[in-house]
Amino acid sequence: MIPVPESRIVQFEKLAFGMFVHWGLYSQLGRGEWIKRFENIPMSDYAKLKDTFTADECDPAAWVGIAKEAGMKYICLTTRHHEGFSLYDTRGLSDFDAVHSPAHRDIVAEFVKACRSEDITPFFYHTTLDWYNETFETDFDTYLEYLRRSIEILCTNYGHIGGFWFDGNWSKPNADWKEDQLYATIRKHQPDAIIVNNTGLFALGKQGHPEIDSVTYEQGRPEPLNREGMKKYIAAEMCQTMNQHWGIATNDLHYLSPKDCIETLCACRKLGANYLLNIGPTASGRIPDYEASVLRRVGQWVKIGDKVIREGKPCKIKAYNSDFALQTDDAVYLFIHHLTINGCDHVTVTGDGGGAGPRAFDGINKKVISAKWLDNNESLRFSQSADGLFCLSATGFPYGSDLVVRIAELRYR
Repeated sequence: MIPVPESRIVQFEKLAFGMFVHWGLYSQLGRGEWIKRFENIPMSDYAKLKDTFTADECDPAAWVGIAKEAGMKYICLTTRHHEGFSLYDTRGLSDFDAVHSPAHRDIVAEFVKACRSEDITPFFYHTTLDWYNETFETDFDTYLEYLRRSIEILCTNYGHIGGFWFDGNWSKPNADWKEDQLYATIRKHQPDAIIVNNTGLFALGKQGHPEIDSVTYEQGRPEPLNREGMKKYIAAEMCQTMNQHWGIATNDLHYLSPKDCIETLCACRKLGANYLLNIGPTASGRIPDYEASVLRRVGQWVKIGDKVIREGKPCKIKAYNSDFALQTDDAVYLFIHHLTINGCDHVTVTGDGGGAGPRAFDGINKKVISAKWLDNNESLRFSQSADGLFCLSATGFPYGSDLVVRIAELRYR
């Protein structure tokens, strides 16, 4: 038996598409978020980056605006990454934070305010490992209390938070991380917050502590979750970089395209998983132009199928290729891949498989009375047999458009 999801998890799955923001001292170096470790920079030298952290182009309202244009409903910000530098006021726990830098700002407070102004749900990423705090290596129990108190500050000073996204337990796989105490602190102050603890690149979809609300798929597409017999319903989320680094890397030119992002979002929603797509702001806090442009293009697509992307549920309807179906209470939506553009051979290019024409689905057992494309309301021909076999006559994209994945709405009698 599959357990009924708790209300916070239901709401989390409806968020569907979110923005990950990796920003910290490492952004000033422009060589990725792990540069301190990979280049063996002494902490005494690395920590001096705090003295040049000005955040003079950091405008959380601009981040939120781009996320909203992209059709994203939540943003997860790195409140503290592995380098140990906090974007929030640590209120005496440490002076290694944005408030004690030349910026003199509580970036997290500004971020939360900007999210709320646009009905975007704020999530907090927080490292569990720490390269700056020496007790991480010398007195682990003392460090864990520092970590717990850090999370309590985030729980009690920024209003309602959508969730906490932890990362780093994989650094000490045999240690007692005292997760009971950490998560109890969250449940005490933020009972409706989603709790995630990233299992890393090599443990995709692995379930952890019973209080965890979602498994993670870092840089890998999710697999179907077998929830039969689970003690509670657990969600799933894929996180992915726009290029090959989480923090900005100025010499990394290997970027995703809008097509890549749309297809990955579809692959996630096919299984009911969320898609958390990362951007790495510049040293001064601005979202780079390419990432902003890609997100706006993806937003054009999300706008067309916004309702079904958030409310559509995976179902037993099967396709015979990369197409798939999602179901709502009153309709079925078919996601059609690899269509071609209508036009003569002199001006159109051949697609990468499929093209216009019949697309077959099995398991549509209710009588369908209409089919249409969501993007232009064009009515579509179809046939249906008594045993649930359904065939859609999928027309190509009108010349002048290519939506990558096209969504057809089927209505029942």
